[in-house]
Amino acid sequence: MQVAIVTGASSGIGFGCATTLAEQGIAVLGTGRDQERLQALTEAVTAATGDPERIATVAVDLTADDAPARIVETALQRWGRIDFLVNNAGVGSPKPLHETDDESLDYFLGLMLRAPFRLARDVVGHMQPGSAIINITSTFAVVGGLRGGAYSAAKGGLTALTTHIACQYGPQGIRCNAVAPGVTVTPMVEQRLEDERFRKINTEMTPHQRLGRVEDIAATVAFLCSPGGSFINGQTIVVDGGWSSTKYLSDFALNSEWVPR
Repeated sequence: MQVAIVTGASSGIGFGCATTLAEQGIAVLGTGRDQERLQALTEAVTAATGDPERIATVAVDLTADDAPARIVETALQRWGRIDFLVNNAGVGSPKPLHETDDESLDYFLGLMLRAPFRLARDVVGHMQPGSAIINITSTFAVVGGLRGGAYSAAKGGLTALTTHIACQYGPQGIRCNAVAPGVTVTPMVEQRLEDERFRKINTEMTPHQRLGRVEDIAATVAFLCSPGGSFINGQTIVVDGGWSSTKYLSDFALNSEWVPR
């Protein structure tokens, strides 16, 4: 049985990735900070698969010095192998450059660039040919993003790390790709969608009938872990309904009266 590590698995995209991979027959080690939420993940996977041996969790702060060692050791002790790493853990609500203090900068970079770098470094030595690392980035790593700040910097760095891993370890049969979600309806995003400007930027500029769903991202990650994705390496797959690659404006936006601010 193949084994995947999924960070930030206690909610949102990470929860969806963990459950989807488990349903496809992959054993999953989910990480997060909240033990109660991780217990909910365990119950969800067990209910979906009927196999309590398919899931394990570890409550850990990914920025802690010993986090990578704890995660890798847990996976190896439980199943004796690591086939996939999904670096998903993150945080939202960044501020633009001029409003970002050093504490916020260090936190964003620490969680979304330094932590996945260190975990991938510890994992890659245990991977065999056919393994893969998937880094969850963002459309803000593909196009300029208003108020992106340290978030954009971290996700952009993670994109560059993705291509490095793909080049360096591809000859060993280890692939690395990034999945860049657009605005995806998760608990972290729902509050931001209450902001009219944020909602309009995304709903009126997406040439699709809806915003992203967790299952859209989870299915893409699962594909990259499947035989169908076995020749995809060093790529960023953007899952945003066309938001970042088009100049689309909805009829509502085109026909609305523009009022000077």
